[in-house]
Amino acid sequence: MNRRPFLYAGIVMFVSLVVLVHADQVLVYEKAGSFGTVLVTDENGLRVLRFERGGARQSVVKLGDPEHLELPYARVAMAGLALCDEPRRILVVGLGGGSLPMFLRKHYPTAEIDAVDIDPEVVYVAKRYFEFREDSRMRAHIGDGREFIERYRQPYDLIFLDAFSSDSVPAHLTTQEFLRAVRRAVKPGGVVVGNVWSRLSNPLYDSMVRTYQEVFEDLYTLEVPGAGNRILLALPRRQSLSRDELAARARKVATAQQFRFDLGELTTQGFQQHAREQNRDGRVLSDADLAPKR
Repeated sequence: MNRRPFLYAGIVMFVSLVVLVHADQVLVYEKAGSFGTVLVTDENGLRVLRFERGGARQSVVKLGDPEHLELPYARVAMAGLALCDEPRRILVVGLGGGSLPMFLRKHYPTAEIDAVDIDPEVVYVAKRYFEFREDSRMRAHIGDGREFIERYRQPYDLIFLDAFSSDSVPAHLTTQEFLRAVRRAVKPGGVVVGNVWSRLSNPLYDSMVRTYQEVFEDLYTLEVPGAGNRILLALPRRQSLSRDELAARARKVATAQQFRFDLGELTTQGFQQHAREQNRDGRVLSDADLAPKR
């Protein structure tokens, strides 16, 4: 039996798995899951997670270098560290490729870090292709972020809400009831960091800000340079800080931890304190909005 045609066919199938998605993108893994397609590519020395071909980069990791934060929003999100003491317990909702928890693990090796993602395929990919490694202090959980927070046993110093994309906003993670659960899960001296998209691509942006204002005592927003993200810093206490005061705190953290980027400079971009004036362009989002219309 001549096996050469089968050999050629096998070569063609293999090449199709690693075909260039674009000139600078090599496909590493692709699978359609219960929550959409999970796509992993190598691009210019970086490993990238997307949820559809041609979609936005959801997570980017430089393999072997957990200190590297490629996406601008991830760097700006670290401003939350300026609003809490040395974090001992950290929660990240939305694992992606694991860049945030791996960065935090590198710089806060004694902290306990929980990362939760609703899609088991994403957790698998983070471990298999992005070098995310669980240990005695860092764990990945498969499940809905809201349900995980509502069942919390010990409060967190720092909570990252990073489960939103530019074209997908899980509605049950936007409501007043959800944010009240988040507020209960964060320590009085802690901070909640939300990564959301601006009103240009997120019609719920103003209402999301308004809902944060309803639940938390103080709220700051930071623009992400060159991106459509907005970082929300929500506090379960009053702590009025000017832009320069927050920047000074952020720069102190970055210096102490030897971050590779100027966190102080990043906090000055589009700084705004919202707590003193309610967002009149939005409304408070509620679980009642999620009920099917009759």
